[in-house]
Amino acid sequence: MSTLAKTLKNQLRTERQTIIDAFLENGKPEPLLKQLRQSVDTALTLAWKLLQLPACAALVAVGGYGRGELFPHSDVDLLILLEGPPDAELICTLEQLVQLFWDIGLEIGHSIRSVDECMTEAAADITVKTSLLEARLITGNKALFSELQVRYNAAMDPRTFFQAKKLEMRQRHVKFEDTAFSLEPNCKESPGGLRDLQVILWVTKAAGLGDSWSKLAKMSLITATEARQLKQKERAFKDIRIRLHIYTNRREDRLVFDVQTPIAETLGFKTTETRRASEYLMQRYYWAAKSVTQLNLVLLQNIEAYLFPQPIVPRPINERFNQFNGLIDIVADDQFETIPSTMLELFALIASDTQLKDMTVRTRRALWHARIKIDPAFRRNPYNRALFMQIIQAPQGITHALRGMTETGVLGRYLPNFRRIVGQMQHDLFHVYTVDQHILMVVRNVRRFTMSEHAHEYPFCSQLMANFPRPWILYVAALFHDIAKGRGGDHSQLGMVDARIFCQQHGMSTDDTELVVFLVQQHLTMSHVAQKQDMSDPDVILQFVNTVRDERHLTALYLLTVADIRGTSPKVWNAWKGKLLEDLYRITLRVLGGETPSTDRELKNTQEDALKTLRLYGLPNDAHEALWKQLDVAYFLRHDAADIAWQTRSFYTLVDSPKPIVKARLAPIGEGLQVAVYTPDEADLFARICSYFDSKNFSILDAKIHTTKHGYALDTFLLSAPLFAKHYRDIINLIEHELTEQLETRGPLASPMRGRLSRLSRTFPVTPTVDLKPDERGQFYLLNITANDRTGLLYLIANVLAKYKINLHTAKIMTLGERVEDVFLVDGNALNHSRTQLQLETDLLDALQI
Repeated sequence: MSTLAKTLKNQLRTERQTIIDAFLENGKPEPLLKQLRQSVDTALTLAWKLLQLPACAALVAVGGYGRGELFPHSDVDLLILLEGPPDAELICTLEQLVQLFWDIGLEIGHSIRSVDECMTEAAADITVKTSLLEARLITGNKALFSELQVRYNAAMDPRTFFQAKKLEMRQRHVKFEDTAFSLEPNCKESPGGLRDLQVILWVTKAAGLGDSWSKLAKMSLITATEARQLKQKERAFKDIRIRLHIYTNRREDRLVFDVQTPIAETLGFKTTETRRASEYLMQRYYWAAKSVTQLNLVLLQNIEAYLFPQPIVPRPINERFNQFNGLIDIVADDQFETIPSTMLELFALIASDTQLKDMTVRTRRALWHARIKIDPAFRRNPYNRALFMQIIQAPQGITHALRGMTETGVLGRYLPNFRRIVGQMQHDLFHVYTVDQHILMVVRNVRRFTMSEHAHEYPFCSQLMANFPRPWILYVAALFHDIAKGRGGDHSQLGMVDARIFCQQHGMSTDDTELVVFLVQQHLTMSHVAQKQDMSDPDVILQFVNTVRDERHLTALYLLTVADIRGTSPKVWNAWKGKLLEDLYRITLRVLGGETPSTDRELKNTQEDALKTLRLYGLPNDAHEALWKQLDVAYFLRHDAADIAWQTRSFYTLVDSPKPIVKARLAPIGEGLQVAVYTPDEADLFARICSYFDSKNFSILDAKIHTTKHGYALDTFLLSAPLFAKHYRDIINLIEHELTEQLETRGPLASPMRGRLSRLSRTFPVTPTVDLKPDERGQFYLLNITANDRTGLLYLIANVLAKYKINLHTAKIMTLGERVEDVFLVDGNALNHSRTQLQLETDLLDALQI
């Protein structure tokens, strides 16, 4: 590195640290952003002059750096502007310049273009056009830069630019699940964040309306109060982003869990007995993002009206509201103040009329200011209660209406308990939304079951919903199922009380009230039974039947359960969980229909269905007999008929094979691979198989372990991995070959590797638990294990079980985000002695430790 580069690098580093220290002392973001930019400007100008760039060139800042702001670890976006194509000598000089920029410690993004090339690129790429909008001359040829500005401004079409940026913003919002209430938001890119504010200033600058909030207020696009609020929110987001860069020492814009508490503490928030410091920070963040979202809607509507003026021809809806251009508008400015009930009437109209896409700016402002009129007297008013039920019972538009009510604060005012959970964090390993947003996601999911355009997503749910009377009852249950979170105690029991009061106050019938209360109380039950209990056990089914009592309760609980799991996180739901829930639904429905749970009947029906499938394969009528006579009742009860037919077809000619046989196929559930292993049994077989899957980073979703009467293992596994969908043929061949080879070798077990915990697991560690107790019949033991998930965990468990010669009969592997809750059915001599049983539990806990 040259002496010049070292000097500039040291100068930048010293100045940068001085600027950051000043910020940490005074907490003012604007001086830091300006001073960091000035420091870099100075270094770039010096480098430019020392390398003696020709007078026909200019160094231009673009993007955020062009705007005059530089965050501690942001890229420095540069445009080297030339009059025409560079000659060989200039190319050499430019290469030295760019290398020098990197050598002095700057992360630059650069382009070298002429004015003509800039115009061509801007016309073809909205990102380039946006970056040039904020171009700023650092040093060099002023006339050349002026030419670029003149031509750029002449070519700017504000309407086209507005539409492009609005579409771009829409795509970005979809990427972030259309919510600012993600538990780990991106303070720059998430809805309601810095980027939304920048989009507004970009389009107003392009339209000549101003490039600051105060200028927009002077143009009457927003009020002075709104301008002040936007400036405050922008400052708060910039403050957070600066602290993220400083704390992580890199370009980091996400408020991930493991930085939330440190950032909160630098802002002065303290952990109390009831709440973490991070919760105070995040709730402030969500309220700010919510405010930005509302003000953005106001500005976008006003800018659109300015750029695309249309004749205002109001169409009366009633004496209180008009409609024009798809927007609902109040007749009088004080409409909500004089008749507060019209706040609910507004959303009832939005839900009932598909032509009403939103409300006017005037209406939104009036609604925001009048929402405090929703007080206890308002909530007791029978007319207002009827209006709220009209919204809930609307045939379409309920999700749209409830989201609008949440954004404007109306829903939280009408349901005070809902207001308490707005922006409330969920400190677990599978939810990715705040409580209020999760609730709205669940309502949306239930609603989608009623819509024909979404029937392809969950056909069985759509089929059930089509025959379910008064589906709005499920919307009420969804609205209350998690409303009591964060109060302490069982939220299902507390929410049940809230739900009952709501139903009684809003005139719901006794039967409908009882169903809503049941759903809120039992909304976790069905997933627990399906994923953690043995559905081949008649007693388990009978107990669940006694809980649901009839088909209406069963169907409602099934639909709410699917919607609830889908609403936690895109990663939590999978086809295997869907199959478990559907299987439990169908088994329970048969029992409710009068069929007595019978092992003999289940066995007979399963075998008959499997034989029908085998006949379709063209196998001889007696082909199954040699294998089936070695299988006991438990095998047939724990496997689907289709799985039995597949395994029989694979192994019927190899019943006494001395060598292991491995078969794999795409899982019938439509996701993952199914692997069957048939081999002479041995004590550590499960551990050996898990060792192989662990070495390939395959996740085991389910395992069914069975030992035949003549001492063979017939084990089946359901696996998942991201690469299965594209390369399943190759992976099937690989598994069949390599796993067979590994089982034949019978070498010593590989040492278990303690995989690293994920970032989320480190932030929210799960205290490992091991619960070992005999089943009700005293024949087997149930081993329940809870821990943080990590690579190799199942192999660690299997290795301990192998050490104690524990026989594994079945395994239910349940992963909830980063948390595992596994249930194993086991037996073995070690379990008959309290001392060895205690040692086994101790070793398992040791294996689960981080």
